[in-house]
This record gives sequence, C-alpha cells and structure tokens, in this order.
Amino acid sequence: MIQFDSQIEGKKSYFGVIRDVFESHGCSFCSNFEYHEGKFDSILHRDGGETIYLRMPFWTLDGDLDHHATYIQFGKPFVIKHVVNLGLDYDEHSLVTATTGLSQFQEPIDKDGKIVDKSRWVIAGEEKINKMLRSLDGDHIVQ
Repeated sequence: MIQFDSQIEGKKSYFGVIRDVFESHGCSFCSNFEYHEGKFDSILHRDGGETIYLRMPFWTLDGDLDHHATYIQFGKPFVIKHVVNLGLDYDEHSLVTATTGLSQFQEPIDKDGKIVDKSRWVIAGEEKINKMLRSLDGDHIVQ
C-alpha cells in the first residue's frame, strides 16, 4: 500500500454527487462499508490476476451511507495491489463455481502485493483524482 498526498484529501461534498461523478469515471463505491465511513475504488491497471487500485477513503460528517445527501470528507488516498488466484478454488463454493463458472467469493492471494515502480502508480492515481475533481461543479465540492 502506498499512501500519497492529493488535492482530494480534506475535501467535503455530498455522497450522491461524488458517487455519480466518480462512477462516470470508472470508480465504484465499495459495497463493504460502515455507515460512517467508506471508500471509492478505481482500477489503475489489471494484468492477469494482478490488479492495482486507487482507493479513496472518506468518512461521514452528517448522515449515514449510502444516502445521497450524506455529507462526507475525504482522507488520504492510496494505491494498493491485489493478487488473485486465476485457477480453481477448492472450497465450499467449488460446486457453485464449477456449475456457474463464477467465483465471486474467492479471496485475493495477496491483498497488499508488492508494487513495482511506485512513482508511476502514485502519478496515475493523482491524475485520476485531478480529472474527477475537475469534473465536479464548483458548487459540489467544498475546499
């Protein structure tokens, strides 16, 4: 995991506005969240079973997730690498995987894999964040 300084850190806005703009840029709101904090993820790179994500954590200032009008503030973003097993997963879900071809429950082999060329991914993360922030109307983000 590589944390980095970014213009998004400390920014405040409404969850629904941010979610809509971020989703239009390929980001997703992580479904594994608490009602007072969450994160947005974006894939920066995928090659086979290795995926490098930009993760932007935030917490609620007023309201509960995932309501449109919940007021949120962003924390320090980071880049993380997940490595998954592309082979068969022999566990209690194996029958479902074998019959449907889906393995949505497979855990990553490494949730925090070693990232090579760290500056490349920090720059890619910063560029993605800046592009999304430029897409926001000035009324939708508070400095």
